[in-house]
Amino acid sequence: MRWLTLYARSRHAPASLAVVLISALAVWALARTGDGKPWSGWLPVLVLVAGAAAVSVGLGGQDPALERTAAIRWMPRRVAHVLLGGVLIGAVLLAVQTMDGQQTSPALVLRNSAGLMGLVAVGAACWGRQYAWTLPCVWLAFSMVVPPSADVVTQVLTWMLLPSGTAVGTWTALVLAAAGTAAHAAVGVGGGVARR
Repeated sequence: MRWLTLYARSRHAPASLAVVLISALAVWALARTGDGKPWSGWLPVLVLVAGAAAVSVGLGGQDPALERTAAIRWMPRRVAHVLLGGVLIGAVLLAVQTMDGQQTSPALVLRNSAGLMGLVAVGAACWGRQYAWTLPCVWLAFSMVVPPSADVVTQVLTWMLLPSGTAVGTWTALVLAAAGTAAHAAVGVGGGVARR
């Protein structure tokens, strides 16, 4: 278990977990109205985006060159990190919402968690862990200003805010999750270029 502890510390797992919890509790505190109304449609997405941004810090180590030369297989660890990050942010959202007796659809949480972790994985593979958070944050900001429409392109752009069971939203999230996880597993962080 010592290797797991060292891995978690090198990936800033305790700090990331703290930020995930604090951001979820902050949104919960701001969303409380006291009248039992459910959270509005974008608040659960905001919690998931903040969680994905916090987890993205741990997608790479301190030295990308060291990871490329290490004698261990990084690919399974990278895949596990992305998948566990998605499970973590979804579980925290569902746990915080139960404090109000509310719950976002688990299918929606699963879809958005998977898609958002795919986005941060793409960001880590392309620009490094320090900029991995930008894709989900920019995509959410863009989604909030695009007017709703039945057009497929608009639904792809606003997949995070679509109701669960929407085929376009589900497929968009699945493609992002699969592509992001595969890119991060194969490339690692920063497109294979060490940053100093």
